[in-house]
Amino acid sequence: MNKKVDVKDLLSEELPSDSRHARQLVRRQLIAEAVIAEGSLRIEDLTERFGISLMTAHRDVDELVSRGLFRKTRGIVSAAPTSLIESSDAYRATRQASEKKAIARTAMNFVEPGQAIFLDDATTVHEMASLLPAKVPLTVITNSLVLINELKDISDLNLIGLGGQFYHWCNAFMGHITVSEIRKLRADTVFMSLSAIVDDVVFHQSPETVETKRAMFESAAKRVLLADHTKFERRALHHFATLNEFDVVIVDEDTPISHLSRMRSKGINVVVADAER
Repeated sequence: MNKKVDVKDLLSEELPSDSRHARQLVRRQLIAEAVIAEGSLRIEDLTERFGISLMTAHRDVDELVSRGLFRKTRGIVSAAPTSLIESSDAYRATRQASEKKAIARTAMNFVEPGQAIFLDDATTVHEMASLLPAKVPLTVITNSLVLINELKDISDLNLIGLGGQFYHWCNAFMGHITVSEIRKLRADTVFMSLSAIVDDVVFHQSPETVETKRAMFESAAKRVLLADHTKFERRALHHFATLNEFDVVIVDEDTPISHLSRMRSKGINVVVADAER
């Protein structure tokens, strides 16, 4: 009972206008997590669970439907049978939060003032955003709308936003226009994450994502992969690169010793991030 009250307090709509957007994002992530966990829910159940009006529940669900995450039929919202669920930022943002923060903090050791860096749309990479002001001046190149909005007001940070076709499910620009713009640039380092690591090969569910990230990969002098331990437990369809093509692979402390030993035996430069304290 206490947990339910806490959720309603957290997501209350009786807030100053400058707080409502942040609460809306949190609420939609929690709704996405709930529907994915249970498979389907009545919209009326969402109003009770999150303490919101029926109109707000429909608005939140419609936004998640527009990203391809859910289907809404006769008052019932259900998880769409698609791999885009695991690719979506609404889903990814709620996964392995502490591990992602630790990995991002370690990744900052490979950022130097004066550099130009690519940051992709991965939620692990997004955790680097709050740490970047300590390393300015910097040039940051990204296809992530979330990062563009978060970084645009940082002093001494030259922000280059990559345009192209916008994909709602990941809040990012991808495709041939984006790739064309990336290929005109050269950066010192690219920081990226992908969906799965199988037999020391990196994969992703989306071919558009692979194409866009590969362009960043080829346009950077140094390549850094950010990968929490769950990446080694997943499968995805499209080949991206082998781990030994990266200069650095940063993992978290829960990555099994067997994976660490195997990668190091192959000469892969693996760095284990310290757990967040």
